[in-house]
Amino acid sequence: MENNIQLFFSKNKWDFIDNNRKVRKLFKFRTFSEAFSWMTEISLSAEKIDHHPDWTNVYNKVDVTLSTHDQNKLTKKDLSLAQLMEKTFVKYNY
Repeated sequence: MENNIQLFFSKNKWDFIDNNRKVRKLFKFRTFSEAFSWMTEISLSAEKIDHHPDWTNVYNKVDVTLSTHDQNKLTKKDLSLAQLMEKTFVKYNY
């Protein structure tokens, strides 16, 4: 795994799982509407870059797992999507 990928995920408190082939993070919002709005915003960008997260939503929490499935590891695609998630999350974390 490239150092900048690992550094970003470590710095932003993502958990490395599955022998460092995946990362996981739980995003917590104040309300279900905020969580769902964030997911909607991310989904539009994910579709554009053709890289889709594995995620679940329960009320105000979104549990995200990222990995590039066809390569069975973390790649720049995961980094790009995670950076977008972190940047977008800031709007809801006021």
